Order: sequence, then structure tokens, then C-alpha cells
Amino acid sequence: MLYLAIFTFLFWFVVWLDAKIGMRKITKVEHVKEDESLQHKGPLLSIIVAAKDEEKHIEASLQSQFQQTYHNIEWIVVNDRSTDRTGTIIEKLAETETRMKYLHIHHLKEGWLGKNHALYEGFLQSKGENILFTDADIFFHKDTITKAIIYFHNKKLDHLTLAPNLKGSSFWTNAFISYFLFGFGFFKRPWKSNDPKSKAAIGIGAFNLLSRKAYVQIGTHKNIKMRPDDDLMLGWQIKKAGKKQHLALALEHLQVEWYPDLRSALIGLEKNTFAGLFYSYFMVLFAISGLFLSQLFPFIALFVTTGATQQIFFLSILMLFLAYNVTANKMAKGANTYLTVFPITVLIFIYSIARATVLTLYRGGIIWRGTFYSIKQLKK
Repeated sequence: MLYLAIFTFLFWFVVWLDAKIGMRKITKVEHVKEDESLQHKGPLLSIIVAAKDEEKHIEASLQSQFQQTYHNIEWIVVNDRSTDRTGTIIEKLAETETRMKYLHIHHLKEGWLGKNHALYEGFLQSKGENILFTDADIFFHKDTITKAIIYFHNKKLDHLTLAPNLKGSSFWTNAFISYFLFGFGFFKRPWKSNDPKSKAAIGIGAFNLLSRKAYVQIGTHKNIKMRPDDDLMLGWQIKKAGKKQHLALALEHLQVEWYPDLRSALIGLEKNTFAGLFYSYFMVLFAISGLFLSQLFPFIALFVTTGATQQIFFLSILMLFLAYNVTANKMAKGANTYLTVFPITVLIFIYSIARATVLTLYRGGIIWRGTFYSIKQLKK
């Protein structure tokens, strides 16, 4: 038990040190300096939005985009088989915004996931030198695009992804979001995506900005047409092709209600949890065991150990909290508030992995936005 305590402490010390150094290398969008010449004379940007049953958010999201200080923009908004008022709202907005085009998709092509298909069809209608893939529930600060284009241009990037401020409507939803970002931070090491020598890659569905040339060279969404984690895989394809990629934080410039409640978050994670573990039972077992031993057991050990072992486990928890502070608290506003329920959020996340895996196996696939995709299709 003493050796486990020492190993756990050393593990979290390394994670904290790596994250502390790494997070300093990630730029905040608000720190990007304005460039009026690029703002008014920059290249055409095609913003492609895929929307399925988004009547709650899509009008406000698009209106926030229409008010951008960057001028040379066209919008291609794709209504992907919506059964609510999404299509009607899109058509109404197009009457007042001349830069916007829309496309209704009534049938999903064989061998495609809905969102990937919608984004690809939108791309086929676009003309921009640069392309931005975003979701229909993202709210933009008025100078978000300007700052992103300036950063993209100055760094000579092929791909820029921005991390938005994720918010929930309840204490437990926000606690789970904060924990999710913590796991994302130490597991994905997002700062490494900015290192051209590293194979680490990142992509966030809220904001994936690419040069048209790079997007075509990696094979467009055709190469990832059955990936539920399309945003991450888009970034992975860019890095694999040896192209230049960066992540920047945009907590003051992009906002999204990730999920309205905890139950919705658990349902939402059904689609990509098993995919993120490569559809491998071994990886599921490894992930759950690793989470239990590294993040939950130290708290249990405080009550079942004594002496030096107990003290080292206590120090392990302190290092874990320090790692949380330099990851989750930098990527979500007020994340440290939810440290008080950290062990519970670990249990919820373990449950989410087990739940998603069992449901995927029981159903023989995933249900995403009302469409069923078989595990055989997904693995292929």
C-alpha cells in the first residue's frame, strides 16, 4: 500500500508539473491584438453550421455570428433532417441576412453519420479560402472571428480550434463539466497540439477553423464520415498530415450550454465514449481501473490507512487538486468551486463510461440525434 501511495503521489506531481508548464503555452483569444487591415480586407471565410432540431438556440447563435466585426464572411447553414422549427427559423433568417445560404437535407446518405454528412454538404456549397465548422448552439462575442483570423494568419496555421466556455444550468452539471475538462486536460495534454514535433492533436466542435487547402488535402469529412468524435478526428487528420495546428482558449469569446442537465450529459456521452476508447473492452477496463486507483482510491485510503501511507495519500490528493487547478480551472470559469465534490464526479464519470459501453453493446450501436448507427458500421 505504501508503494501505491508513493506511485500515486509521483504520478500527480508529474501531471501537475506538465500541466503547469503546458497551459502557459496556450494563448487566450482576448490577448490577440486587433489588426484593422485584416479585419476589413481579410480572405473570405465560409462558416458552416450543421443543425438538427436546434430551434432553442440557433437563432441567437446565428445572430451573434452576423454581428461579427470581421466582414468577409459567408454562411452555409445546413438543416439536417430536423423535425422541429429549425428549418423555418433558418429560412426566416436568410431573408434578412444576404450573406447566408441554407441547405435542407431530407435523407442521410449511406455510410455517413448525420453531422459529418451535413458539414461536408455545406462545404460543397462554400467558396471561402478558410472554413469554420461550428455548432448551432454556440454564442460568439462580436470580435471572435476577427481575433481568430488574426491569430490564424500570424501563426501561419492550417488549423485553429478554440475552447469555449462550457456552462450548465445546475450545480451537478457544472461539476461534471469541470471534471470532464480536468480529465481532458491531463489525458489529452491539449498544449502539445501546438507543438509541431508532437503527434498530439486536438479539435473542438464549437470552433474548427481550417484553410480550405488543408481540409481538402486531408480528405475532408469523407475520411472521418463514420466517426462520432468527428471534431477530435479532424484535428488528428491535420496533425497526421504534418500540418500546423493550434489550440487557443476563448472563454470570454465563445459560450455554449454543453448540456442542460446531468442526465442529458450522460446521454450525450453515449455516442463517443466507447469510440474514444477505440471500441476496446480492454481500454474500457483500463480506463475505469485507472480512474478508480488514481482519483478515487486516495480518498478511500485516508480512512483505511495510517502513518506514512496515509500522509502520502493525503499529499497525493493535494497534488491532484493542484493539477485540477491548472487544467480545469483554466478551461472553465469557477471550476475550483466543484473540488468539494470531486470524488462524486469521479464516480459519475466511471458510471458514464460503463453505461455508454453497456448500452452500445446492448443496442448493437449508438443512437445519435435520433439516428441509429450499428457498431459494425462504426468499427468499419
